[in-house]
Amino acid sequence: MRVAIYDTTLRDGTQGENINFSVEDKIRIARKLDDFGIDYIEGGWPGSNPRDRDFFEAAKTLKLKHAKMAAFGSTRHAKNKVEDDDNVRLLLESETPVVTIFGKSWSLHTERALRVTEEQNLEMISSTVAYLKSNGREVIYDAEHFFDGYKSSRDFAMKTLDAAAKEGADILVLCDTNGGTLPSEVAEMVADVRKSFGGVIGIHTHNDSEVAVANAIAAIELGCSHVQGTINGYGERCGNSNLAPIIANLQLKLGHECVSDENLKKLTQLANYVADTANLQVPNGQAFVGRSAFAHKGGIHVSAVLRDASTYEHVEPEAVGNKRRVLVSDLSGRANIFYKLEEKGWGEKLDDAARATLLARIKEMENEGYELEGAEGSFELLIRETVQPDHFLFELEKMSVHTEKKGAEQTQHKVEMIVKTRDGGQRWAEESSEGGPFDAMATALRKCLSETYPQVQDVRLTDYKVRVLDANKGTAAKVRVLVTWADSKDRWTTVGVSDDVLEASWNALCDSLKLELLRLKEADGSSEEKLAAEQA
Repeated sequence: MRVAIYDTTLRDGTQGENINFSVEDKIRIARKLDDFGIDYIEGGWPGSNPRDRDFFEAAKTLKLKHAKMAAFGSTRHAKNKVEDDDNVRLLLESETPVVTIFGKSWSLHTERALRVTEEQNLEMISSTVAYLKSNGREVIYDAEHFFDGYKSSRDFAMKTLDAAAKEGADILVLCDTNGGTLPSEVAEMVADVRKSFGGVIGIHTHNDSEVAVANAIAAIELGCSHVQGTINGYGERCGNSNLAPIIANLQLKLGHECVSDENLKKLTQLANYVADTANLQVPNGQAFVGRSAFAHKGGIHVSAVLRDASTYEHVEPEAVGNKRRVLVSDLSGRANIFYKLEEKGWGEKLDDAARATLLARIKEMENEGYELEGAEGSFELLIRETVQPDHFLFELEKMSVHTEKKGAEQTQHKVEMIVKTRDGGQRWAEESSEGGPFDAMATALRKCLSETYPQVQDVRLTDYKVRVLDANKGTAAKVRVLVTWADSKDRWTTVGVSDDVLEASWNALCDSLKLELLRLKEADGSSEEKLAAEQA
C-alpha cells in the first residue's frame, strides 16, 4: 500500500521546547524534505504569527520537485462568516495547493473552549471545508482530539468527520492530540472509522504515553494511508510521532511504499540535518538513525555479528543510511579488537599476542576511568602505538601554567613550555590567553610544533566535555575530559583522565595532536610511495 507522508516539523515541530527555526531555516528544511520524497510539507500557521506569514511569502518562489506545501489553520471563528474570517483569508493568501484545517471532535472542547453548541461546531467545520474547496484547494481535515472525543461521545466525534467529508474534504485525519491513547484503542477506533468512511483516512499522534510511533503503525495496519509526524519527533510536550522510525518500519518491515529505496538510504542524513539546523543532536539511542542504533559493545554480541549481522541487527544499517559500529570498552572481547583492526585496514599488522596485549590495556584503561567507546581517536592511537612503538613525534620537556586574577578583572593565563620534536630540535613558546588555561596550553603547543609540523595550525577544537567520575570525593574527584578536534577532512575524539582537570585536558590534547600527525605522516608516506612507484 502507498502511504502518504505528511511532515509537520515546520509547524507542530516548532512548538517543541528549544526548537526555533528562522524563515531561512524552514526554507532549507523544506528543500531537504522535498529531496527526500516527503509528500506533504506543512509550512506553518499563517494566522498565528508573522514569521509563518513571511515563510509562506518566501515559499511562493520555492520550486518543489515532489512535495505539496500545506498551510495550517483552524475552522472559521464562531462569530464570523467564513468569507470574512481573517484566519481563513490568510490560508488562501498563502497560495499553497493544500490547506489543512483542524476542528473540534470532543464535546468538552466544543462546550468549554469554543463555547458553542454541537450544531454550531459542525456548521463551522462544514462551511470552512466547503469554502476552501470552492477556492480550488486540496483540503485535509484534522479531527483534533478525535480519540478522546470518541471515548466521550462516539456519535458526536463521527458527526464531525461526516461534516468535513460531505463538503469534500480530501483526507480525514484522526488526531491523538493529548497523546494518551494506547495502540489497542487506536486500532479499535480506526477500524470503526474505516467501516463508516471511505476515501483517505490519516493518523496524527503525539508521544505523551511513549507510543506515538506504535499508534501510527497500528492505524496504518487498520487502513490509514496518510500519516503525519515530525522528523526526530519534535513537538510540544513529549513531541509528535517520529517519522524516521515510522517510514523505516512501514517500508522495511510491512512492505508499504513511502519513499524510494534510494531515498530511504538518506534517512539518517535527513534526521541529522534537521537536528543540526535546530542546533540539537539526534539522540544516540534513536531507532534506525541514532549513532548507537547499530552499535555493539559486548564481546559475545560482536563475535556473533561478525559471523552474521542479523543475530543482533533487525535491519541492515545501510538501508537507512546508518552504519554499524563496534565499541571498545571493558566489556570488549577479542572480536571487538578484530573488527576495529579490520575496519581500519590493520588486520594483518597485529598477531594474536599483540591483540591480547591491546585488549588487556584497554580493559585496564577503562577501569581507570577512560571511556574509549566515546573516544575512538584514543583507541586508534593505542592501535598505532602497538603497531609502531617508535611512533615518537614530540614530547614535552617542561611546561608552566600561570594564572592570575586581580579583583573583578578578567583572569589571565600564561603558559610557557619546551617541546622536543622528532628532528631533535627544541621549541620554546610563551603564550597569554584570556580564553582559559586549556586554550593557552593548546595554543602554546601548536606554536611549538608549527615549525616542524605546520599542519597543526589547521586543527580546531569542536567540543570539550568534563565528567566527574567519583563525586563523593568532592573537589578532589577524578575527572574524565573528552576533547573533539577536526581538520578539513575528519573529526576525532580523545580522552584524558586525572584528578587534575588540566592534566586530563593536556593528556587528551596531546593524544589528539599525536593522532593527527601520525595520520598525516602516514598519508605523506603513502603519497611518496605512490610517486616512487610511478617514477620507477
